[in-house]
Amino acid sequence: MPSRRSPTIGLLAGLAVTLSAVAVYSTYTIAQLHSLRRLQTETIDRNRTDSLLLLRIQNNLNSLALVMRDMLEQTEPYPLTAWKPQFKRIRGDLDDALAREEALSPATSGQRRYLALSVNQFWDALDRIFALAASGQEAEARTQIRLSLQARQEGLITAVARLLVENNANEQQAAAQAQQIHARVEQNAYLFLAAMLILIVATSLYLVQYNRKMFDQVAALSERRSELAQQLISIQENTFRYIARELHDEFGQILTAIGAMLQRAGRRIPAIDPALRSDFEEVRDIVQATLDKVRALSQALHPVVLDDAGFEGALSVYLPGFEKQHGIAIRYEKSGPSRNVHRDVAIHLYRVLQEALNNVARHSKSKQADVRLRYQPETVVLEVEDQGVGFPAVRESQGMGLISMRERAELVNGHIEFLPRTGGGALVRLTVPLTIEETHAAS
Repeated sequence: MPSRRSPTIGLLAGLAVTLSAVAVYSTYTIAQLHSLRRLQTETIDRNRTDSLLLLRIQNNLNSLALVMRDMLEQTEPYPLTAWKPQFKRIRGDLDDALAREEALSPATSGQRRYLALSVNQFWDALDRIFALAASGQEAEARTQIRLSLQARQEGLITAVARLLVENNANEQQAAAQAQQIHARVEQNAYLFLAAMLILIVATSLYLVQYNRKMFDQVAALSERRSELAQQLISIQENTFRYIARELHDEFGQILTAIGAMLQRAGRRIPAIDPALRSDFEEVRDIVQATLDKVRALSQALHPVVLDDAGFEGALSVYLPGFEKQHGIAIRYEKSGPSRNVHRDVAIHLYRVLQEALNNVARHSKSKQADVRLRYQPETVVLEVEDQGVGFPAVRESQGMGLISMRERAELVNGHIEFLPRTGGGALVRLTVPLTIEETHAAS
């Protein structure tokens, strides 16, 4: 399969772009928030405080108007100089408010200069009026209050009102700027979320596409692996069949002929030479034992009885031999009417049975095993169960045996299960179709 480039570089580049976008957006948002905070503290809050001071000044000016009205009505038998302490109190509060308002304003406008000048002129005029009253000219002093001082007070009221209007206009302008900043931040947030969504979708699509290609490669490799496993097992079985045939036909016949010749030669040995006869019998026994081993090896490599008597006939030969060889009692059980199992399916059933029983002998430490064969309408089920230690906790330590059994099950479109047995032990269950048309074994 052609090697494909790793997605790591693309993903790292996407991550770098994402982090850069987050950094830029965060910097811009923080700058906007600082600008908004500065606008609120330096403009909006200052204007509101300034407006409160202007209202305080306006209240003092209204108090001056009330005092002048009381002075002109003459309802009390007091001289004009008696009102001087009230003016002094109002002047102190008014001067304090004006000083605070002037310090709060960042720049002196024409209206503020006019207000400060008018206030000073008002107090100068008031001082002259009190001087007239002190000199005994109260009528002239009241005339000056009516003609000059009240007009000055009304002018001050008008100047303060204009400053309040100016402050309100500035506050509205600052509120509009704050709204614009909020709108920009909100718009940028939506744009950032949209960009992040697009980036996430693009990255996801890229990963999905890459994973799909990788899964296609894995599927292709798995298919090739199955084909190679099938070819390997087929070659293995053909090799086993060839070696078994050579052992049975060539070496078996040679050893049989040697045994017959030794038997004939033994009859010609005189009875007076028991040592020579014993040597001949020992050689003959060795030849017979070798012949038995060759036949057993031939049977293990490729059971000829499987071709001659079918799967059940092979079981009737293999199971007693396994019991005798390993000292493990085998309980065999068959259910369902016997069916004709195709030769290519039967060889895989036989190999799985061999491997399962060999695992029982090597690993289970069990002295008894159950072999069950169940015929069903479309399938045949083979089960091998023991009462030993069971499968190891780490499946990788089981070697190639289970892998081989699983490969053989896949080759015949079967299904194999390796199950723990309740109370200890293991169960191997193989289910395969009965007919060769439903398998890959003929490939």
